[in-house]
Amino acid sequence: MSMNLGEKIKALRTAKKLTLEQLAKKCESSKGYIWEIENRGTRKPSGEKLTLIAQALSVTTDYLLDESASPDEKVLQEAFFRKFSKLEDEDKKKIEQMVDMWGGEE
Repeated sequence: MSMNLGEKIKALRTAKKLTLEQLAKKCESSKGYIWEIENRGTRKPSGEKLTLIAQALSVTTDYLLDESASPDEKVLQEAFFRKFSKLEDEDKKKIEQMVDMWGGEE
């Protein structure tokens, strides 16, 4: 089933148990702005705003914009790796060490 941008944002937000206020805060937006995107479809967020929304919902902007896309494993992995790439080097190293402990080193 295809969903438009607003429907996807609302579905993801509710699945993550975020209120409109919580998502708006994460996206540096107002509650009303997010509500309009979700319910009216009259707002078309800028690329920057869309990126913030995607990051807050742990998906990619491509997923949000593609009406036929579903949040499969690939989408979730891409979102994770984008978050990971923005971490400080010290934090990346800690995560790599945890992965090595869990999965064993090759």
